[in-house]
Amino acid sequence: MKKVIEAKHLNKYFYKPVEFHVLKDIDLSIYSGEFAAIVGPSGSGKSTLLYALSSLDREYEGEVLFNDVELKTLTNQKLAYLRNRSIGFIFQFHYLLADFTALDNVMLPGLKLGELPPEELKEKAMQKLDLLGIADQAMKKVNRLSGGQQQRVSIARALINEPRIIFCDEPTGNLDSKNAMVVFDMLKNLTREYDQTILMVTHDDSFSSKTDRQIQLLDGKIIDRETP
Repeated sequence: MKKVIEAKHLNKYFYKPVEFHVLKDIDLSIYSGEFAAIVGPSGSGKSTLLYALSSLDREYEGEVLFNDVELKTLTNQKLAYLRNRSIGFIFQFHYLLADFTALDNVMLPGLKLGELPPEELKEKAMQKLDLLGIADQAMKKVNRLSGGQQQRVSIARALINEPRIIFCDEPTGNLDSKNAMVVFDMLKNLTREYDQTILMVTHDDSFSSKTDRQIQLLDGKIIDRETP
């Protein structure tokens, strides 16, 4: 299996209000096509690890490699391109532009990337919305959509540039149980049907137990990572 992300001796400290060693000598690889979950109690470092692996935080010791390239060696311009081209993000809150339509929100990362003409990008965005079962909501402003529909729009947005990996930070945390299950099943289907690599932080054991692999953190250390 090909590695997408690899961490080597990753350490992370917080210095305010006092020094705190939050991630402790993390060695971890995420492989192409797998759906992995980072689990552990509150305060164990789950989201901190996700942010370091996803390039959102580069203030760490050790190495984080994406396709064998160390993230800290990239210029801000190259890092911005990498994030837009090869990394998708789905957060607990959708971070959509409320006054834009669902279609416009999905197209935005593609417009920024600039690899497709607008009409072709629009068609691709509609395909992503259709894949997630909300093509009929494409022309609605997202502030008129339900929470579950808004999160599906955010998934479509994360997919628009065909990323190598999608990072999810509690993607079902703001949803009721029915919509949470719908969103989780859609994420799982992306790995099964489209070989999409996904790394998810979750506190919900009913979801994490259905992923390919659970990476368990405790006090900033990996205590169990299972076999990919």
